[in-house]
Amino acid sequence: MPQYLVAIHHSDDFDPSVETAATIEAIHALNRDMIAAGVRLFAGGLTPVGKAKSLLAQPGGKVLITDGPYLETKEHIGGFWILEAADLDEALAWGRKAVAACRAPCEVREFLFKPAQKGATK
Repeated sequence: MPQYLVAIHHSDDFDPSVETAATIEAIHALNRDMIAAGVRLFAGGLTPVGKAKSLLAQPGGKVLITDGPYLETKEHIGGFWILEAADLDEALAWGRKAVAACRAPCEVREFLFKPAQKGATK
């Protein structure tokens, strides 16, 4: 089955400490529903974008590390789910539920390929 990223976007100034109890419970309920449906492979929330570090390859094999996100935009990924769904329509249905639970914009994207299973030879 294809795998999908369902990513929630937050503004740069998003403060997770202001989330309401109702929003947190809605997200927990969505996670329970995803687990019960057998689609959720992994989920996680991310720290605010101000705590990000960016890495950029430099000549000679060196790597430059700087504070902040690599891309300067007004919104960044605040959390995400990795789902295994039958098709894009099913992934979009979960994305609609994520938008409602998180009260934030969402992006759904299919992975190009699935990683090899642990212990697989190819």
